[in-house]
Amino acid sequence: MNKLILQFQKNEITEHLVYRNMAKASRGKNRKVLEDISRDELKHYHHFKKITGRDISPDWFKVFQYTAMGVVFGITFASKLMEKGESNAQTNYRTMAKKVKNISVLIKDEEKHEKELLAIIEEEKLGYISSMVLGLNDAIVELTGALAGFTFALQNTKVIGTAGFITGVAAALSMAAAEYLSQKSENAGRSPLKAALYTGALYLLVVMILVAPYFFMVNYYAALALTLACVFIVILVFAFFVSTVQDTRFRDIFWEMTIICLVVSFIAFVIGLGARKILNIQI
Repeated sequence: MNKLILQFQKNEITEHLVYRNMAKASRGKNRKVLEDISRDELKHYHHFKKITGRDISPDWFKVFQYTAMGVVFGITFASKLMEKGESNAQTNYRTMAKKVKNISVLIKDEEKHEKELLAIIEEEKLGYISSMVLGLNDAIVELTGALAGFTFALQNTKVIGTAGFITGVAAALSMAAAEYLSQKSENAGRSPLKAALYTGALYLLVVMILVAPYFFMVNYYAALALTLACVFIVILVFAFFVSTVQDTRFRDIFWEMTIICLVVSFIAFVIGLGARKILNIQI
């Protein structure tokens, strides 16, 4: 039992530092909530310290990992991942409720953490998730299909990459403009300019990732295979992000995006092959 309590103690001091770092990078209500949670985690640490009589070092890798996630992906994403870990802690605490004094107080604190985070954390980028989804979905489906078609029709990696890049940049600008006009007409309280920037920036990022293999490889089939692998990774990361911040099922988002992308790519394969034969393209 003592070994398990030492692990609880290590988790609490680690999470105290993570929430403290997140609080330093936040403002307003978010900062206050995260500071309160950080203090609670430190209080839990000292509670376990009274039992073990030992000081425990934090998991510095975990501190760095979640702090970095908060900077890159936002405090909501990092906090919710942390809270998932605390859900496991609550289960473990309950199993020891009869063995550790005042453990029920810790359970209530852990449950309060999740409710507070879900209720009042405000993060601008989360208001533009729909724009981000639009940019990423369109980029993956449209550009993957275009690259697949270009691969069979043109059969030259540099030409395919150049055509894909030009197509992608033009589509990104078009999508950003369309999102700007859409948000302006809806008047939903979001900045049309920021919505357009989120849409266009994410689209351009996907364009750069997907066309890159064609500029570094000679075999166009290998380049296409690597591009599809990149698509799989992008979908995986984005589905995980959205499912975490919106509390939706990861599998539903991932498989929906993957199936749509594969179907469009297959159709584009056929169109590209047919276009090459019918139009007798020779490059």
